[in-house]
Amino acid sequence: MAGKQRWDAKRAREVLPKILLMLVWVFASVVASQFIVGYLMLWILGPERLSEAVWMAVLSAISYSIAIVLVLFLPQKTKLITRTNRTELGLKGLPTWTDIGLAPVGFIAYMLIASGLVALFELFPWFDAKEAQDLGFSVLMLGMDRVVAFVTLVIIAPVAEELIFRGWLYGKMRESLGVWLSILLVSALFGLVHFQWNVGVNVFAMSIVLCGLREITGTIYAGTLLHILKNGVAFYLLFVVGLL
Repeated sequence: MAGKQRWDAKRAREVLPKILLMLVWVFASVVASQFIVGYLMLWILGPERLSEAVWMAVLSAISYSIAIVLVLFLPQKTKLITRTNRTELGLKGLPTWTDIGLAPVGFIAYMLIASGLVALFELFPWFDAKEAQDLGFSVLMLGMDRVVAFVTLVIIAPVAEELIFRGWLYGKMRESLGVWLSILLVSALFGLVHFQWNVGVNVFAMSIVLCGLREITGTIYAGTLLHILKNGVAFYLLFVVGLL
């Protein structure tokens, strides 16, 4: 038992700094890329032009691209984080019919978990489940502006976020921490970067299912499809029907 405790302590000293580094690195990369690009474009374009759908789309595309480069490629230059590969990123092979079929099943599971967590958090007076999320796009958009917003929110954002969180971060963490603790930490960080309690709780629930789908399939394809489905439903309700 004493030997095992010494091994555990040694293992902890080896693993915890690496885990902390990865969590901080992903958080800093995602947040910094958004703020730096956002303020730079605000300074160049001004608030009125930046509020246009096409420029918001450009901002999102550049921010996500920088975050992906920072997360997926820059850490490979350090000795603390090992080089990544397609299998570790969850990009092995191509999407299958199983991935397609699991996406709506996962969506139902996510909705059930999210509903339970929101109901629990509503017990606290500071939690506002109906607080609106600022997506950067006007709900009054029509025509091509709506198409641009759709591509940004329903395609670009899910693909980029799955690569970063359920791809690189989860792929790295599960090697050291195992499945369950990795799922909790990745999901907690994913909720944190949304900077809003009700949104954070919702996407925390979604991330749990997304990580589970990666465990089931070995890839991020089913999770990416689920994420696209979720954002697509939200887009329809917000920008088309106007219910949210």
